[in-house]
Amino acid sequence: MKNPEAQQDVSVSQGIRVMFYMMKPNETSFRTLEEVPDYVKKATPFFISLMLLELAVSWIRKGKPPGRVDDSLTSMSAGILSRLPRLFSRSIELTSYVYIWENYRLIGLPWDSPWTWYLTFLAVDFGYYWFHRMAHEVNIMWAGHQTHHSSEDYNLSTALRQSVFQVYTSWIFYSPLALFIPPSVYAVHLQFNLLYQFWIHTEVIGNLGPLELILNTPSHHRVHHGRNRYCIDKNYAGTLIIWDRIFGTFEAESEKVVYGLTHPINTFEPFKVQFHYLIYIWTTFWATPGFFNKFSVIFKGPGWSPGKPRLGLSEEIPEVTGKEVPFSSLASQLLKIYAVVQFALLLAFYEDTFADKAALSQVTLLLRVCFILLTLTSIGLLLDQRPKAALVETLRCLVFLTLWRFGHLKPFIPSLSLAFEKISPELTSAANLPLFAEEDWP
Repeated sequence: MKNPEAQQDVSVSQGIRVMFYMMKPNETSFRTLEEVPDYVKKATPFFISLMLLELAVSWIRKGKPPGRVDDSLTSMSAGILSRLPRLFSRSIELTSYVYIWENYRLIGLPWDSPWTWYLTFLAVDFGYYWFHRMAHEVNIMWAGHQTHHSSEDYNLSTALRQSVFQVYTSWIFYSPLALFIPPSVYAVHLQFNLLYQFWIHTEVIGNLGPLELILNTPSHHRVHHGRNRYCIDKNYAGTLIIWDRIFGTFEAESEKVVYGLTHPINTFEPFKVQFHYLIYIWTTFWATPGFFNKFSVIFKGPGWSPGKPRLGLSEEIPEVTGKEVPFSSLASQLLKIYAVVQFALLLAFYEDTFADKAALSQVTLLLRVCFILLTLTSIGLLLDQRPKAALVETLRCLVFLTLWRFGHLKPFIPSLSLAFEKISPELTSAANLPLFAEEDWP
C-alpha cells in the first residue's frame, strides 16, 4: 500500500494527464477514501493554463479571444460558488455513497484490481449519462443544471459554470455502485469524469476523426450546449459518447451552433444565474391549477405545461437565425479591468482559504465565505451596471478592512500589510476627532 501522506501530492505530469483521463490504475488506486487526492482542487493551475493556451490559439487563428470578459467572469464565479460548501463538509455524493457502502453493500470488489478500476470508469460514466439526461428532462433538476447552460459563449471558462445545488440530485444515480465498488475507487473516477469534461468546452478544437465514434469531444459537446432546435436534449455523454449512440440521443454537429438557454437570462449577477429558474418553478407551481398538474410542473420537462407531452413541444422552441447578439455588459473597459483585478485577488484568497481551512476557525471560515459571496455579488452588479453597484462595492471594501483589522484575512502583497497598519490607526483617530475645533464653535 502507498503512503497515505504521499497521496496528497499530484505531479505536473499527473495533473496534465488527469485532465484527459489518462491516468493508470496502479497510480490512482487507494485503500481508503482519505488517501484519495482532491484532484479537482489541485486542478486550478491546469484550468488557468489551458484557458491561457485557448486564448493564445484563438488570437492566432481568429484574431480575437474565445469569449468575453463579462461572461467568463460569471462562469468562474459560478465555479467558485459551487465549491464553497466543501469548506464545511464532504460532498453529499461521497457521504451518501459511504453510508450505503458501510450499511448495504452486497459484495466488496478489490480496491487494487485493474478490473475494478476499469469497471468503475464505465459505471460512473454510465451513471453520469443518466443523471445528465434527467437533469434536462426533470424540471426541478433542470433548475440546477440550467446554470451550466446559461453562458452564451463556449470556451473553457464555460466548463466552470457549475450549479450550487446540482450535486444534491446527482448522487442518486451513483448510489447503486456503492453496493459493490469501494468508495476510494468511486471517488477517483467521480473526479476524473468531471475533469475530463473541462477540455471539451472549446471551439478551437475541430473534428477529431475516429475518436468522435467513442469519446465525447468538443464537437459533440458543442451540440449539447446549443439552443438550435437540432441541439436540444442531445449528447449527454460525460466521457464516452457511446451511451448517446446506444440510447438514441446522439446528434452530430452540422449547422452553426448558437449557445445558451432558449430564453436567455441577460444578467451577470451570480445569484440570479444560480437561482432564477427555481423562482420561475415556484411561481409556475402556484399559478398552475390541480394537484397532478402541480406535480408535473416539478417532475416533468422544462417545456411541459397542461395538455402537452412530458418534454413539451419541439416546435415551441424559439428558432435561431445565427445572427443572435449575446447579452453584454455596458460597463466601461476601465471598470471591466477593475472587475478582473478584483476577481484575480479573490481567486487567490479563495485558494488560500481552501489551503488553510484545517487551521481556520469556523467563525473565520464563515466570515471568509461571506466576503467571497459579497465580492462575487459586487462584481456581478458592476457588470450589470445596477444602480446600487457602487454602494455595494464600497461596502465590500469596508468589510475587507474590517475583516483584516480583526485578523480574519490578510493581504496577499506583504507591503500592503504595512500600509493597512498605518491606515487603520489613522481611521480610528479620525473617527474620534470632533467635526469642528473649539475656536470654531459659536
